[in-house]
Amino acid sequence: MTIKEFALPDVGEGLTEAEIVKWLVKSGDHVTVNQAIVEIETAKSLVELPCPFAGEVRELLAEQGETVDVGRAIISITTSLTENSSTNQPSTDAKDSVADDRNPKLLVGYGARETVAKRRRSRITGPDKQFRHAPAVSVSRPKASPPVRKLAKDLGLDLHTIEPTGNDGIRTREDVLRAAHSVSTSNTPAVQPASAGTVTPGDIRIPIKGVRKHTAAAMVQSAFTAPHVTEFVAVDITRTLELKAEISRRREFSGIKLTPLTFVARAFLKALQRTPEANASWDERAQEIVQFAQINLGIAAATPRGLMVPNVKGAQQMGLLELAGAIGDLAATARAGKTEPQAMSQGTVTITNIGVFGIDSGTPILNPGEAAILAVGTVRRTPWVVEDERGERIEPRSILQLALSFDHRIIDGQQGSQLLADTAALLREPGLAFL
Repeated sequence: MTIKEFALPDVGEGLTEAEIVKWLVKSGDHVTVNQAIVEIETAKSLVELPCPFAGEVRELLAEQGETVDVGRAIISITTSLTENSSTNQPSTDAKDSVADDRNPKLLVGYGARETVAKRRRSRITGPDKQFRHAPAVSVSRPKASPPVRKLAKDLGLDLHTIEPTGNDGIRTREDVLRAAHSVSTSNTPAVQPASAGTVTPGDIRIPIKGVRKHTAAAMVQSAFTAPHVTEFVAVDITRTLELKAEISRRREFSGIKLTPLTFVARAFLKALQRTPEANASWDERAQEIVQFAQINLGIAAATPRGLMVPNVKGAQQMGLLELAGAIGDLAATARAGKTEPQAMSQGTVTITNIGVFGIDSGTPILNPGEAAILAVGTVRRTPWVVEDERGERIEPRSILQLALSFDHRIIDGQQGSQLLADTAALLREPGLAFL
């Protein structure tokens, strides 16, 4: 019999931690290779992790709701050569079976990466680096029951620093409470300032983690790194909405949800092809501007887990029908919390649709690594001055506010203005797309 521990794997995109949302197994359960054992939430997605071993669950090493670093053991499993050689392996080759158990082939896209090394790799820090580790590691953990671990976590105490009094070096509840009292006594000032974490009845404290933590860090980085410029325009999209109504009646668009956002995205993509400088990124390390050949259009989506920005890869190559389907799929997947990490990576420009909340306009913050973001307001019926060969008159028209924020290191005023003006012109006169 062998006890093996499964460490939180590198799920990609350089993510360094994840929250244990829900255990799908418990102590004493028998598990098989690639059986889903735990649901985790990273800063970008909600995924299930498969088990790399077959055997009996010995202990869950992390609590539900706990945030765990990549590389830390989260479950221990009692295995045997008999179980390993008979699970998902030909019975005629026990040697290969053992090798596969030590270096399991996990579900595509998730889990520990295959490696020849048997020891844990050291972490590599810095931008664009990911954390990797061996799939099975032995981690020294202070002995304590799960309730005691949770109590220590809630009190902000490290179990390693608490002197154990229980049998075999086990930390007890009394040990944790004693340590908490000691810390409280030594750290309490004579006069407690009102601003130091004062809590009044009815206050709610929400842990900063998952998508919220990632979004906050990204927005701070963007706001204080890229010099933002925001320009605004109000555009009459009455003709575009008339075109939308006509296209919606066509047979090939049956079952496809066409929205004003789809037409804005199509116009924005056309405008970007005229101003390719906006589909770019600032590489501080190399001191270069990287102009992308492909437009990966991010669509900001409000979800129960927070703001997410999955993107449509190669959006400039899509027609209206394909683009509408892709945007609809992204939004539905994001709201269901099933967006995969790769859908959140490699975005080049973004659209944020604040109009769905009844908002006219705003000043959007750039996604880090992108040079432009377009905010789309709500469509309002507005008295509007219409001018044609018959002269000027006031009519009720459908008016849309657009706001474009751009990185002034990459895009100058003329380029930013041209990009916004071209987008507006295509929405005002959709027939211009044929030019």
